Amino acid sequence: MILLRRRVLAALLFGGTLMAASAEEGVTDNTILIGQTVGLTGTVAAPVKEMNEGANAYFNQVNKQGGVYGRKIEMRMLDDKFDPALTLANAETLIKKDRVFALFQGRGTPHTKGILPLLEANNIPLVAPSTGATIFHQPAHKMLFNIRAKYQDEVVRAVEHFTTIGIQAIGILHVDDAFGQDGLEGFKKAMEARKLQPATIIKFGRVNPDNAAAAAEVVKANPSALIIVSSAKNTVDVIKAIRAAGSHTQIMTLSNNSSNAFVKELGKAGTGVIVSQITPAPHLVTTTLGQEFNSAAKASGATISYAAMEGYVNAKVLVEGLRRAGPKLTREGFVRALESMQRVDFGGLMVTYGAGDHTGSEFVELTMIGKDGRFVR
Repeated sequence: MILLRRRVLAALLFGGTLMAASAEEGVTDNTILIGQTVGLTGTVAAPVKEMNEGANAYFNQVNKQGGVYGRKIEMRMLDDKFDPALTLANAETLIKKDRVFALFQGRGTPHTKGILPLLEANNIPLVAPSTGATIFHQPAHKMLFNIRAKYQDEVVRAVEHFTTIGIQAIGILHVDDAFGQDGLEGFKKAMEARKLQPATIIKFGRVNPDNAAAAAEVVKANPSALIIVSSAKNTVDVIKAIRAAGSHTQIMTLSNNSSNAFVKELGKAGTGVIVSQITPAPHLVTTTLGQEFNSAAKASGATISYAAMEGYVNAKVLVEGLRRAGPKLTREGFVRALESMQRVDFGGLMVTYGAGDHTGSEFVELTMIGKDGRFVR
């Protein structure tokens, strides 16, 4: 009898060891560990703060309701200061040391590009990179799931708008990195499609840009409209320099600059600036998504902004993938679950994936900053 008990105990212990060994990294009976490397400080800190507030508003709701199949979502965040080298180092730490289940809501085109080999080598999914660069859409990367629309779609929409209202002398000012090059490519395609020549093409540095020189080039070229492709702080600084130099050109910039902090930092220089958006308006409660977001934001104290709305949507998509993956959560099952999402309506924003399509949403609309500092649709 004693020998039998020992054998039973040994079998139970051995079985428990096998179960522990076969459990997916980052997943316990009670938690799912998600990693994030993003610029918590530095030039994108303000919009990142709003995006994370929106995401956390949804995660808080989910966790209060018991999580996903009894597992609460736990976030592990590291500050990369918007430096691509730090992004890679942080991603390695999160994957190899912290053993996160997946990565979520990073930011930056060169930053995301730099960690792609790491994701693929370790089979780590990245959901909702805050970049709309085409290289992350075509071809689809197995471990990367975009949600926001492509930057080139935003640029095309701007060119369409300007030409529709009779403006043809359109120029572009872009940051000299992969993000800027992607925006430039979309701009050239849009202009060529309309048989138009760019009024000017100007580039400036991502780190310590010469805003005065860029503004002088804008004044010299004198375009009727100017599309700016750059990160938030640099865009604020160069717009102020352009206005200070005496240019009254119509300025448009992309959705990565759609935070409340961006508008506040621009101040009076922001009046009339067009900003493309990749989510429905955050303050409207005529959509299910708007109602849900406002309720969650109020409960958690999150900012009501486009940036926060993007974070909220990103969190919803991540959780939907976790739910579809079922209670026996694995990374492979999670990837399959995301790829099963066909025209899923998140309350006013449609998301679609497939084995060869990780684009997510194609929602793009234009807004303008009004005199009161609010986005006008």
